[in-house]
Amino acid sequence: MHRRPLTSFALLLVPSLLPAAPARAQPPAPPDASDIIVTGRGLDPALGEDVYDTLTIGRERLRGSASNRLEDVLRDVPGFQNFRRSDARSANPTSQGATLRALGGNASSRALLILDGVPQTDPFGGWIYWPAYDPRRLAAVRVVRGGGSGAAGPGALAGTIELTSVGLGDVEGLSGSLAYGSRDSLDAHLLAAAGLGRGQAMLSASFARGDGFVPVVAGQRGPVDRAAPYRQANVGLRAVAPLSDDVELQAGGLWFSDERERGTTFSDIFVTGADTSLRLVGRGRWRWSALAYAQLRDYSNSFASVNAARSFVSQASDQYSVPSTGHGARAELRPPLPHGIELRLGADWRRNSGETRERFNFVAGVGTRGRIAGGRTETLGGFAEAAWTSGAWTIDGGARLDRWRITSGFLDESLLASGAVLTALAFPDRRGTEPTARAGLAWQPATAVTLRSAAYLGWRLPTLNELYRPFRVGADVTAANPALDPERLKGIEAGAEFTPSPGARIGVTLFANRLEHAIGNVTLFNGPGTFPGIGFVPAGGTGSQRRNLDAVEAHGIEIDARLTLPAWTLAAGYAHVAARVSASGAALPLDRRAPAQTPRDTASATLSWSGRGLRGIADTRASLTARYVGAQYEDDLGSRTLPAAFTIDASASIPVAKRLSLEARGENLTDKRIVAGISGAGIVERATPRTLWIGLSLRP
Repeated sequence: MHRRPLTSFALLLVPSLLPAAPARAQPPAPPDASDIIVTGRGLDPALGEDVYDTLTIGRERLRGSASNRLEDVLRDVPGFQNFRRSDARSANPTSQGATLRALGGNASSRALLILDGVPQTDPFGGWIYWPAYDPRRLAAVRVVRGGGSGAAGPGALAGTIELTSVGLGDVEGLSGSLAYGSRDSLDAHLLAAAGLGRGQAMLSASFARGDGFVPVVAGQRGPVDRAAPYRQANVGLRAVAPLSDDVELQAGGLWFSDERERGTTFSDIFVTGADTSLRLVGRGRWRWSALAYAQLRDYSNSFASVNAARSFVSQASDQYSVPSTGHGARAELRPPLPHGIELRLGADWRRNSGETRERFNFVAGVGTRGRIAGGRTETLGGFAEAAWTSGAWTIDGGARLDRWRITSGFLDESLLASGAVLTALAFPDRRGTEPTARAGLAWQPATAVTLRSAAYLGWRLPTLNELYRPFRVGADVTAANPALDPERLKGIEAGAEFTPSPGARIGVTLFANRLEHAIGNVTLFNGPGTFPGIGFVPAGGTGSQRRNLDAVEAHGIEIDARLTLPAWTLAAGYAHVAARVSASGAALPLDRRAPAQTPRDTASATLSWSGRGLRGIADTRASLTARYVGAQYEDDLGSRTLPAAFTIDASASIPVAKRLSLEARGENLTDKRIVAGISGAGIVERATPRTLWIGLSLRP
């Protein structure tokens, strides 16, 4: 794995040294310094949020997973999945889009990920760089399944995943951990939080590296196959300070770096990114918030071509830089109303711009052609949502209207030796308006029973990657499509929650979704040959183009349960979804098939224990997690099937001194082969094999 110098993204973190966070006033008496409490949170969850299918992952689970990977913890949520089964140590980051409810089939995220109010999908590609988010620096993760979350902004087709950073209410002082694992791996983490005058400040940092495993399964490896190492780091800063007794300022910054290799020469990946944000939160009689943020990303990826005997590898293309930026702002107002009534009014704006810079058509190891393609997307929307609760009833309803633009799209290709222009396309600007809405009802006929129902509309704008960037994976080539339309979702759901005792809960939700104009990769040709709009496809490869399918329909059931006893906790979830593509025209062969990368069944269960260990020191913890993911198609035509997989993880933390604990963790303890991908030539790639960790942690 080749190293490249880190860019100056860290400069973007400077604004995060400013204060930030929410304050709760003690009216009507004038407060003094000791009366002001800052929280670092946004506004409280809306009054009507309980009418939707919601699940919260608490801090205990976030700091106790076997992998210390956020994408792994999120698999506790029934129906959650990344496009690929691999985690962010070995997968290509462009395959790490998040979705829920089997609305996958696309590497761009169809679930909206938010960190402290800031959207986190990549400005160019819509995927998520998971190494940027250490779960140990989070206070909670709140998942709202189902689309149309107008207050969170556009893009929440499958649901919304809200990450909240820790504050002084969650941790204080210095804590950290250092662990050594299989394949010469290191995992280090540091978290420091302290009061800062009348406010607070938090610093987090993590570093992970490993020699990695060989992605190709043993029976198919050749001389060119080798382990896929990784090196990843992130630094987060947050500061919170009161501006008055009921207004606080929150500032945040995040920097991350991610280096990976995909198991052969010419497969290096390098990513850097930085975010900065400022948020004002008012908690007086008029509750309000105002947020502004900026994001920078740069990404490079080299692609390899391997012969059938896997004895020779050559460079197929070099996507040497994909710079992109995201800017946005959001404001929300909740005016004072009588008890049991809440009104949310607000607006948001987001602009994404970026381009891909590539060398391709390699001859004798030298790229002979160059490509630059990219553009800009922009959305401006307003929303209103009202909730009413009285006795056993809660009603929520809202709507938003978005104006979108796709502008400045272009594709330039040239001969590198002479500079001769081969392609110079400027795509027409496009714009449109998208109305969306959601409404829900909850009724509590008895103390232990709540019945819910909801309906929603949602939408997602195509990413710059989908519009303008062709790509190649092995022998498979996929062309972009600058004429893609936005995706639109219609959905309904009905559920019931039972809480027979304070420590016991079970929730069941039935849902039906129809995703119209779903963007998918449609296979058009089989190699070898040169095909219009796609170019050369080698033997054993396929030629595809991104197209709007008529629809993806998904109907299913989600079950999640939790039982909490004095020392024991059992949390479990199951999702069963029947998803089908509706397609016509060139995509007709996909009609009635299941979308690619969408399992019918997923399940997860975690049994955890906490108590007193050696010398009676509290905070002794242990957990065991079992997960199942059903079979799923690798490709849109359903010609390649990834088999089902069942894995077991475990972790334990045993105090050995007042603040020091010994930690042991194990991923995929039975060393199950998890098939993560099958190429058009039949090459099988696996996800993480058995991985064991031993280390020490310092408690706050």
